[in-house]
Amino acid sequence: MPLTFRLANRSDYPHLEEMVLEAFAPITWLSRVDEIFGPINGLDWHQRWQLRLKAAFASQTVMVGEDSGVIVAYASGTYDPATRSAYIDLLAVDSRRQGQGHGRQMLRAIIDHFKKQGAQHAHLDCLTNNQTGNRLYESEGFQRVAEHARWWLKL
Repeated sequence: MPLTFRLANRSDYPHLEEMVLEAFAPITWLSRVDEIFGPINGLDWHQRWQLRLKAAFASQTVMVGEDSGVIVAYASGTYDPATRSAYIDLLAVDSRRQGQGHGRQMLRAIIDHFKKQGAQHAHLDCLTNNQTGNRLYESEGFQRVAEHARWWLKL
């Protein structure tokens, strides 16, 4: 079933936070940091993600995808008019609704939103071990242009 899309409201944020944290729990590299170093300044990966989401809600375009009025997908990002490029920061689907094409629909919706603002390019990051995400982005025409390693050091 096709989703409907809209910009998120402030009242959506608590639900979005819960949904995104659950969706990213199996793939976030921040949990690996906790395994090696423990919580960072007393904050575990979950709490650090909450801070990241708070910043995204405050500074990015935040969109939701709904099925019969229920939020099942989320995407956020920014548009840079100087380069006419959009950065898609986060894309998440309710863990109970994954595998139904909602991520693809959400991705297309945020790209369409940025196209209407004038974007001619879109880019994003995806962990190399996130096979589902990488297959989606490749199937939607994204081209892998670089890979990087994330290094961490306790000082």
